[in-house]
Amino acid sequence: MTNHEFYMDLALKNASAMKGQTSPNPLVGSVLVRDGEIVGIGAHMKAGEPHAEIHALRMAGEKAKGATAYVTLEPCSHHGRTGPCAVALVEAGVAKVVIATLDPNPLVAGRGVKILEEAGIEVIIGVREKESRKMNEVFNKYIVTKKPFVTLKAATTLDGKIAAHTGHSQWITSNDARTDVHHLRSENEAILVGVNTIIKDNSELTARIPGGRHPIRVIMDTRLRIPLDAKVVKDRKAPTWIFTGREVDGKKVEKLVEAGVKVFHTSNSDFVDPEEVLTILGEQGITSVFIEAGGTVNGSFFEKKLIDKIVLYIAPKLIGGKDAPTFLEGNGLAVMSEAIELVDCTFEQIGVDWKFTGYPIFK
Repeated sequence: MTNHEFYMDLALKNASAMKGQTSPNPLVGSVLVRDGEIVGIGAHMKAGEPHAEIHALRMAGEKAKGATAYVTLEPCSHHGRTGPCAVALVEAGVAKVVIATLDPNPLVAGRGVKILEEAGIEVIIGVREKESRKMNEVFNKYIVTKKPFVTLKAATTLDGKIAAHTGHSQWITSNDARTDVHHLRSENEAILVGVNTIIKDNSELTARIPGGRHPIRVIMDTRLRIPLDAKVVKDRKAPTWIFTGREVDGKKVEKLVEAGVKVFHTSNSDFVDPEEVLTILGEQGITSVFIEAGGTVNGSFFEKKLIDKIVLYIAPKLIGGKDAPTFLEGNGLAVMSEAIELVDCTFEQIGVDWKFTGYPIFK
């Protein structure tokens, strides 16, 4: 490991600690080093607050002059709610800036680097680039496409079942795994399910961990079958958004709105198109969606190639049964040569269960 990698790893670690609280901004960390001594360190904590470089510069004070700045993302070059960080680094007199990756937005990528280089500052790009891009996978997609990053999560038995043939499913995985799921809920801006999940389980869809942030609860409900006494309607613990069809009971819509629910009428009467849901969520500024639905809803996103990441919690249990539901249904693919491969896959043991994470590559 080089010195550059060591200090960039520290910047990445500090940036990652803010996961779930910087949206719509990216996660960014910065470290200032002079003569082998760390003189400043910072992370972007929340949209509208100072960026990571500013925190590090404030800590370093006069020691920033002649220092090397490590930044996980190209310093910004524009005026927003805060000033451009590239200019702040120039004014502080840093001698060198090491950057993990350029800004993913093609309209601004390279502008921060240009400001630094025109000021005579040495710039190195690409140290821990892969790690930085993965850390900001949500921001990187949204800033370019204006569509939210979609994570599909499921808890399955070793033979791929999400419930017994009777529909009974509590609980497949251990308490440790379920606690980990609540952390993921807290990191995402929205959690999405089909109305059948609400009717069957009356789920709260909240992040039940200390200090957790509850995501917006998104329900796909073509015929507006959601019970008016459902927890997601009555408890007001988090916003609830329902996506329904064009022709539904207007009086029920009024009652839902009175209860604080936001109702979106989509363009089709027969089904709610998942692609339209994501488009609307993106227009509403939602950058990440965490799907915890059943096989039908999951399959609809899968068949339209709308899933960016899959997280499976696999319990060392067997249920069996040809009628026991699986986490991915719908029509499915016809031949093995069409099977979707997953890349960058990892396995992690959580309690007695296993957590699988992978990224589907749709052809």
